[in-house]
Amino acid sequence: MKDVVLWTGAGQIGMAIARRIGFGKKIIVGDKNQDNAKAIAKIMEEAGFDVVHVETDISSRESILNLIAEGQKYGEITTLINAAGVSPSQAPIETILKVDLYGTAVLLEEVGKVIAPRGVGITISSQSGYRMPQLGVEIDEQLAMTPTEELLSLEVLRSENIKDTLHAYQMAKRCNVKRVMFESIRWGEKDARINSISPGIIVTPLAIDEFNGPRGEFYKNMFASCPAGRPGTADEVANVAELLMMQQGAFITGSDFLIDGGATASYFYGPLRPAE
Repeated sequence: MKDVVLWTGAGQIGMAIARRIGFGKKIIVGDKNQDNAKAIAKIMEEAGFDVVHVETDISSRESILNLIAEGQKYGEITTLINAAGVSPSQAPIETILKVDLYGTAVLLEEVGKVIAPRGVGITISSQSGYRMPQLGVEIDEQLAMTPTEELLSLEVLRSENIKDTLHAYQMAKRCNVKRVMFESIRWGEKDARINSISPGIIVTPLAIDEFNGPRGEFYKNMFASCPAGRPGTADEVANVAELLMMQQGAFITGSDFLIDGGATASYFYGPLRPAE
């Protein structure tokens, strides 16, 4: 039996993290697109990792439970890497809320029930959660603490209150951060830790979709005008994830880490600041 890593979202960021912390462990990679999961598992296997792939739709609790059950065949679940999600240019409002918001909340909840003592988790959020007005204490608390099956019924998430797919994505990512804070209390009861990372523009296939989408020029200007002057890489996100998930990060839980090359700072206080 081995320590088991559950990894959702067979993409570049998830793989970069899995390569940092997955050595000697059984890695279960789940993705809705089975071809993606199979292809990335092959890359990992050829690099010496022990990986199996499972078709997983994180918008479905049943699918999440199937992923967990698959992992439990090999040993204790000690690690979660959640890098699953869809972007504003990839899906309609309903799908973004169902996958990025509800799905993440369910995944954190269900894995939290089975995580081993001293287990760790990381979920990938986004700088977009910072790129909107403050919602207030009451709404933040609702996003953090509402039972998962009631989340999408919150007034703030009703279709008439969501302007477009970008707004839906921002709400989902704000919810991710609040949900990690809430779940860190429950994970802590099992001597386990959970944190989130909010990347800026990281060069991945998803980002390339955005560059070629309706907001492509906006995103290109964002990384050109931020202090770093460039987009980031998946390995730079993995640098922080490795700290959070290894012993060096043992005092860190319930936190979010913004990794965006200074784009958010520039949005509020620099050249990316919206015109009045």
